[in-house]
This record gives sequence, structure tokens and C-alpha cells, in this order.
Amino acid sequence: EVRGAQENNSGPVPEKKRMMPVRLADIDWSGCAAVYGRPYRDRVIHLLALRDYKEPELLARLQRDGVRPKDKDSLGKILQQVANLNARDNSFSLKEHLFQTLQTDWPGYSKIDRENLRLILSR
Repeated sequence: EVRGAQENNSGPVPEKKRMMPVRLADIDWSGCAAVYGRPYRDRVIHLLALRDYKEPELLARLQRDGVRPKDKDSLGKILQQVANLNARDNSFSLKEHLFQTLQTDWPGYSKIDRENLRLILSR
């Protein structure tokens, strides 16, 4: 005789959430691949152009698009070169003279990012 699990009548059982399978072939990698191939310093500059970042936020954003092993430990050095530290909230902002070097057609920018950058550059 095979016994089933005992029923528990203490309340409703929550439903399990099912994850939708994603095929790697269905993901649009073009933006990630295009940004991944760019110099790490340029990637940092183009992110800081849009807004101020704290170092952990910036690192997480960069890692989302992929970080090469050789670039993994160079963020602090790059930030010293291209950013100003706001001691009040420990955030980094892009140094003013680097705004001249920005590419408005940067592959990591969305359409909204490009519009925001145009507004920033017009000031």
C-alpha cells in the first residue's frame, strides 16, 4: 500500500510561480556586445555623463554589460582620472572637460538616454 502525503487543512497553499524559459537566441545582445567591445574607460565616461553614480552602483551597471578580467580592478583608477567625488554622498560625477569627448550615438544609450544627453550637453 502506498500512502500519499498527509493533507494540511490549515489554509490555502500558495501557488508556485513559474519562470518563463528564455532562449539565449531570443535575447538581443547587440547593445551589450557593442558596449563590451569598447574601452572600459569610455564606458565609465558615458555612464557618468548621464547621471552621478556611487561606486557600487556604477560597478553593478558595468558588470551587467560584461567586464573583461583585465578591467575588473581598474574602476578606482579610472574614476580618479575622469570623475569628481562628491564627499557629501560619496557619488561620482563626470569632470566637465570630458563632456566634449562624448559620443551621442554611444551604443549603450537608449533613445531616452540620447535625448537626456542632448539636454545635458545643451546646458
